[in-house]
Amino acid sequence: MALELNVNRLVRVNVVLSPLAAQRRNFGVLCVAGNSAGNPNQISNSERIRFYTDMTGVGQDFLTTAPEYTAAGLYFSQTPKPEKIAIGRWASAAYAATLTGGALTAAEQTLANWTSITSGAFNITINGTPSTITGVNFSTATTLSGAAPSVMSLLDAALTNATVSFSNGSFVITSTTTGAGSTITYGTGTGTLPNDLSLRFKFTQATAFAIGQGAIAETPAVCATSLMNASGAWYGLMFASLTAISDAEYNAVSAVIQPATPSRIFGITSGGAGLIDSTVTNDIASTSKAAGYTRTLVQYSLNPYAAASLFGKALSVNYNANRSTINLMYKQQPGVTPEGLSETQAGTLKTKRCNVFAKYNNDTSIIQYGVMSAESYIDERTGLDWFSDALQNAEYNLLYQSKRKIPQTDAGQHQLVTVAAAVCQEAVFNGLVAPGQWNADGFGQLERGDFLSEGYYIFTAPMASQDQSIREARVAPPITIALKLAGAINEIDITVDVNR
Repeated sequence: MALELNVNRLVRVNVVLSPLAAQRRNFGVLCVAGNSAGNPNQISNSERIRFYTDMTGVGQDFLTTAPEYTAAGLYFSQTPKPEKIAIGRWASAAYAATLTGGALTAAEQTLANWTSITSGAFNITINGTPSTITGVNFSTATTLSGAAPSVMSLLDAALTNATVSFSNGSFVITSTTTGAGSTITYGTGTGTLPNDLSLRFKFTQATAFAIGQGAIAETPAVCATSLMNASGAWYGLMFASLTAISDAEYNAVSAVIQPATPSRIFGITSGGAGLIDSTVTNDIASTSKAAGYTRTLVQYSLNPYAAASLFGKALSVNYNANRSTINLMYKQQPGVTPEGLSETQAGTLKTKRCNVFAKYNNDTSIIQYGVMSAESYIDERTGLDWFSDALQNAEYNLLYQSKRKIPQTDAGQHQLVTVAAAVCQEAVFNGLVAPGQWNADGFGQLERGDFLSEGYYIFTAPMASQDQSIREARVAPPITIALKLAGAINEIDITVDVNR
């Protein structure tokens, strides 16, 4: 082989791949908390929450009569269709620990596979008591589940502190006790193959679903906290429950959601007559308004899950698209029967900042009023949450993806301001922000009454004015942004002056 020099002696190429940017939050996901029982593949307290992209997935895990299924149907009925929904488990009553075996294939469910077992065995610990189940004889079984003799009933008879059921292709062991003391482990083998039932029933840690340990009853507020801890991938929350939830319990959930980080919003549906009665001041809409809950919305409806439809519309906004932000007023709620209201009742709901899907005398029905319980409209609340997240991630990614340090100079600060301006321009692009007159206190060069031609104004002080101790901590000078919301038109007054 002839001697040759490597080109690398003269030209050296190093490919450096920048880290992927931190992702923005998804503000299009509703979490429905429910407590229905008898579902084919029930969510355990340990798993806590699941995500679905359509009703097919929801239908695989929930009965069509379940409140969670009904709420999800209203949510997905909106146009454009929301991309995803979360369903969370609410332990409204103490419940037992469960071990759900892996789903058996059609071949594995063949009865002949089981009747050949005459001395089945496995190890399991239930409620803290280790047990070795031995000598289980399936030779007399005539079916997989159902009336005795069946594989299910014969295994059930072998357990003293648990029951066995067969659901959605899986065998399920459920402790006979409930609460915190109700526990269960995965099954393990006994070394008596091929009669090892831990493998046959797919009860091992490698084959079973996640164990659902027992739990004491929890309040809706505790449930909301648990769901927030379980996942940050949802934004809106509502309950779809067979158990009545009191106004005080709803307010307790609002108190949990209000200061939550990352930000969330909470929706309540109520058909209570007090909402449309101007003399009643202790209904859920009135108390939520009085408490100043800016992250709670209330809808008056005789459909107990109507808020799911409202969420479906509010959370379907694509903030990356042009003029995509919406006003909830005048929108539809497919699947929800509109309410017939008197002018007085409609006015009462408006005063209480309570939303309603109302019937009008021109053969139309619309959502009104599209408001949170205090201070803001729904589209403003969700839009500003998006803006805050987008701004935070944009500034973070500037620091995270920069190959060199951002200097603590005016030039470095200008980079931060440029990133902030880009996010402000996104807000103009999607319609959240628009040019207009600034009618608040000014700062920097901005004065009350000035016209924001861009829809926003950004101010930061010169680096030279920064306190030395703050500079030494490597903290950037504060950036202040003035945003002029685009708002929306809800009502019109027209005067027609006629002259003959």
